[in-house]
Amino acid sequence: MSTEQSTRHAVQFADIFVLREVAGQLGGHLKQMEKELGVSVKHRGDEIVVKGDRKSVQTAVRLLHALGELTARGRALHPTDVSDALRLIRLDPEADISSFFRDVVVVGRNGTPITARTLNQAAYIQALRRSDVVFGVGPAGTGKTYLAMAMAVSQLKKGRAKRILLTRPAVEAGEKLGFLPGDLAEKIDPYLRPLFDALLDMLEPAELDDLMEKGIIEVAPLAFMRGRTLSNAFVVLDEAQNTTAEQMKMFLTRLGDNGRMVITGDASQVDLPRGKRSGLAHAVHLLGDIPGIEVVRLSADDVVRHPLVAAMIEAYDEDDAARMAAAARRARSEEEA
Repeated sequence: MSTEQSTRHAVQFADIFVLREVAGQLGGHLKQMEKELGVSVKHRGDEIVVKGDRKSVQTAVRLLHALGELTARGRALHPTDVSDALRLIRLDPEADISSFFRDVVVVGRNGTPITARTLNQAAYIQALRRSDVVFGVGPAGTGKTYLAMAMAVSQLKKGRAKRILLTRPAVEAGEKLGFLPGDLAEKIDPYLRPLFDALLDMLEPAELDDLMEKGIIEVAPLAFMRGRTLSNAFVVLDEAQNTTAEQMKMFLTRLGDNGRMVITGDASQVDLPRGKRSGLAHAVHLLGDIPGIEVVRLSADDVVRHPLVAAMIEAYDEDDAARMAAAARRARSEEEA
């Protein structure tokens, strides 16, 4: 790095406790900034000194100010907050990081606030608050189901919904239910377990058991929705790419007074038999322009699992695109022949 390109900036903190929170345990947050931005970040007295190329230093300084403001308002920082804030700054240099993280959907069981972690997730949360029917479409790890369930719990706690219904289609994703041990409930349980796991992030086990026993929270296969009218309920249909068009129509027409529905799915992971049309893709195409229905699309940029998940999704997407292009070329060649 040349001398002309290098710059130095010191960020001072009036509150030593805020500074320590921003720096992280054993300076972990600062090391994370160094790794992701390629700058030197050092804690000296009541200030944090950043050295490096001008653009990266400006990004780091903005990040430090945002994290400091967030901490001063009482938010405990987590390692993911640093990566999330940095991702936001890179995507939108004008983004208000502090207010972004203060928009809490619900506080998790361990005291961790559940918030958007990407700009698309923030748009998704706003759609969930605004519209009665929302489609959240995107790859695994983008938080579409988790945030929908967090919103459902939030609405229940605020008294805006009287019950929560969570459902999935019981599609055999490469495995045969008939060969699994146990009765029907035990065979179905693996399909619904991820929904229980998410709920346990937001509710104490005893509280969840009580709500389920009273029927305030219900987790059931999609087939159990037939013939019902879902009024005063927040309903989440997960793995919707594995519904047929007929099943999707059946589900959507269950919507009752003061009801809300969120439909989540990944169009690239359809497990339906070959030739069966996915109800998710069909519904998004058919209903996406109706007022009161919103479609929010998330992408690999919104993956909030292990960083390798985003890389793997991009690799698979590129492979799919290459195979589709090759198939199109073959089709053209056959027509010309």
